[in-house]
Amino acid sequence: MSARLEPWIKHFPGDAGTATVVFPHAGGAAAAYRSFAIALAGRGVDTYVVQYPKRAERLTHQAPDTITELAAELLGAGDWAALGPLRLFGHCMGAVVAFEFTRLAEQRGVKVRELWASASQAPSTVAGSRPAPTADRDLIADIIDLGGTDARLLADEDFLELLLPAIRADYRAFNNYSCGRDVRIAADIHAIGGREDHRVARDLLRQWDLHTDGAFTFTLFDGGHFYVDAHLGDVAELVSCT
Repeated sequence: MSARLEPWIKHFPGDAGTATVVFPHAGGAAAAYRSFAIALAGRGVDTYVVQYPKRAERLTHQAPDTITELAAELLGAGDWAALGPLRLFGHCMGAVVAFEFTRLAEQRGVKVRELWASASQAPSTVAGSRPAPTADRDLIADIIDLGGTDARLLADEDFLELLLPAIRADYRAFNNYSCGRDVRIAADIHAIGGREDHRVARDLLRQWDLHTDGAFTFTLFDGGHFYVDAHLGDVAELVSCT
């Protein structure tokens, strides 16, 4: 399969299976999902990882103010219909972006078969949650609490100069997001997370079942918010077999 895609959409070719699009977490660059994409491609899955503004080659690109605007930008960045029915995988905020991407795609006749919502609270729970921080000091504390980032990097001023604007832009869009409990997509939703994730309670993860008219599954792995890092092969196998 081939399609017109913006150059900042990373492609990891596979020889079979449903094309899969990966949506990173808040502040995450596409490069953070390289190992996961390679694991999927190794199972024959044609895999694409999107890049949000304010990082890597999109460092100077203006960040949208809302999750819906970000999803619309990503939908317009490729001829997704040419890839056939899509599978989406989003981690944390990326799952909410993928949900809005799916809503827009379904409106425009782009088929999305299923959405994997990883370590993410359900869309309808976001507006009622405590807002994500945006001040530098609070952002750094939040990154430390999340885990998944080498502490030595957080002491590097040059690294923080690149990282903080990306996270701030994503958090601002996330803070502007709201979704009703009655908003649903036709695609199946598979909620997946870590048993020891202290950031996303199981109840918030389970409430993804409110947002699909299709099938719903719920799966937990050992680990915290970034459980995927310790279970790359198992998660890739689970996602690729549906």
